[in-house]
Amino acid sequence: MENKKVLIDVRTPMEFNMGHAEGSINIPLDEVVDRIDEIKKFTAPTFVCASGARSGSVVDYLVGQGFECENGGSWVFHQGGAN
Repeated sequence: MENKKVLIDVRTPMEFNMGHAEGSINIPLDEVVDRIDEIKKFTAPTFVCASGARSGSVVDYLVGQGFECENGGSWVFHQGGAN
């Protein structure tokens, strides 16, 4: 298991490609269940999206499955990084 903090952006690939936080990875909301094994590699990942709704849904689901994670909420992304 990797002991690595990570920022996971659950927006669509198109949204992610329009701008994202440096070093974040994209796991779209509709892929979370299929990518659980990948998410398990990270220690207490932080999930973000555009409004905080999608990341909140992911965190609620994962906490219910016994994961330790947090909702980073709404982030405003601009080309080249987050602000």
